[in-house]
Amino acid sequence: MPETCVVPPLTAVLFGLSDCLVDSQGQLTAGAGQGLEHLHEQKVPCVWLDQLQAGLVEQRTARLPDWLAGCNAAPEQPRWPSAQACWRALLVVGAARLDGCLLVSGDRLLLQSALAAGLWTVGLASNGAREGLSDSQWLALDPHARDLKRGKATMALFELGVHSVIDHLEELGSCLQDVGQRRLKGEKP
Repeated sequence: MPETCVVPPLTAVLFGLSDCLVDSQGQLTAGAGQGLEHLHEQKVPCVWLDQLQAGLVEQRTARLPDWLAGCNAAPEQPRWPSAQACWRALLVVGAARLDGCLLVSGDRLLLQSALAAGLWTVGLASNGAREGLSDSQWLALDPHARDLKRGKATMALFELGVHSVIDHLEELGSCLQDVGQRRLKGEKP
């Protein structure tokens, strides 16, 4: 009978707020609610990060679960790509170690912050592919044009140094399993 290996649990998961969990109208993005609920059921501490003006925080976070911690950068704090943003967010959720900490985002500067902080990183390709396009402009593109933009965004994220790339949060579960397998084999971010 084959030996089963237990994947090490995640310590904490950080999410970009505006580029990952919610859109510009404060609506949850595809897969955000299910992904957060799954992590909450597993008792994985989660926190969102952003650099919003104070007046926008409530609008953008209104649809998020009450248990989800937040970490909005104050004007006097270092801006991304400073690693301090990620370290501060880990303190908010009480993460005792960096091992097993991961950031999910489509924002290149926030991903750079996480890389500088020593976290695992998951880039969202759909965000980079849509950069500068409204929802209607994105949907007006033919599928081939969307695939090309998404492919270029994926390559740009890997060139940045992220550890994994997914199109949207609906793919997060399988991505986290992959990161767990890599950690089990001894890989470090």
